[in-house]
Parts: sequence; C-alpha cells; structure tokens
Amino acid sequence: MTRIPVPARLALAGLVTVVALAVALWPRDSDEPALARPTPAVAESARAEAALAPCPRPAPGVVGAGPLAGIATLCLSDGRPVDLAAALAGRPALLNLWAYWCGPCAQELPYLSQYAQRAGDAITVLTVHSDPDEAKALSRLAGLGVRLPGVLDPDAAIRTAVGAPAVLPISVLLRPDGSVAEVVVRAFTGVDDIADTVSARLGVAA
Repeated sequence: MTRIPVPARLALAGLVTVVALAVALWPRDSDEPALARPTPAVAESARAEAALAPCPRPAPGVVGAGPLAGIATLCLSDGRPVDLAAALAGRPALLNLWAYWCGPCAQELPYLSQYAQRAGDAITVLTVHSDPDEAKALSRLAGLGVRLPGVLDPDAAIRTAVGAPAVLPISVLLRPDGSVAEVVVRAFTGVDDIADTVSARLGVAA
C-alpha cells in the first residue's frame, strides 16, 4: 500500500477544514427576520422571578418605520421575538439602553419605572439590555424591583440604528411615526428630569 507523505496528509486535512467552515458560514435564505445572535437558554424560573411586564406587540397589519424598522429582538419577559418598530408604532416611546454591569443604569432604572407608572398609556417605556447575558439582565431587574417591559439587544443593533454612542445609559425618544426625537446621552437624575425631558421633546405631559 502506498503511504501518503505527512505534508500531503496535513494539507488535505487543512483543505477539509476550510471546506467545512465555508459550508457552515454560507448565507441561507429566510423570510423571517433573524436575531443578531443566538442566546443561551434561560430558566423559566428566572423569568418568573423577574415578573416583567409583557412587551408591546404590533397591531394587526402594522408595519414599522424609522431607523428601527426590520430589527427583530427578544422580549425578556417570555423570550419571544419582537418586531420592534412595528410594536412601538403609533405611540411615543422611551427606549432605555442599559446593561446589568452598569452602575448609573441601576440608579436610573427605578426612576424610569416610576415615570412609566406616572405617564400611564401616554408613552411606551421599554428597557433595552445592551449585553448578550439575558439571565443576568433578569436577575438585575428582579433585584431592583423594576418590572418594565424589556428586550435583549446582544449586538447593539438598536444603538447602532439610532446612531447612539457606545456608552451607557442612553435613552432614545421616539415619535409615534418611529423617527428619533432625541438621543439622551446621560443618566436621568430623577422622575421629574425624565418628565421634563420627554415633555420638551415629545410633548407628553406626565
């Protein structure tokens, strides 16, 4: 039997590896919006402990507009995908970008929760966890007692879409048509600060 020289065997093994990677990374057609990155499974007990409010859902036939159009993300309360622009359409919104490891975010989130209670149905207040660790997001919110609806943005697609800088916390004020009224690059100092800023930019009194 003829033996294949060692260099030839190594070259063949390398070629097989390259082909396998090419097949694995080859783009696949899909009609469904793809999430940016698969996230590890989260225990239902963690969702139950956090007890977050459900995410807004699109009304039948509504198509989202603005810079968030086409972005699909995961709802923290149930792990289901959300078409963000469509879900927020028709009402002003405040999106708060935060992460479990962000100290100023932890100080600000309770203010946002109090503001949302004060504003009621006049505006949608949604948290956006800008980190892939969903379990730690749920744990942090549970510890803070914040029950606001929230979504997961593991690859910062939302921050990138609205043109926000890579800092936290950030609040994005959206008009009912999905356009951006302002990107607030600072932490709010209290409920009145949130109310005054939102009133000035979106005309929502609370």
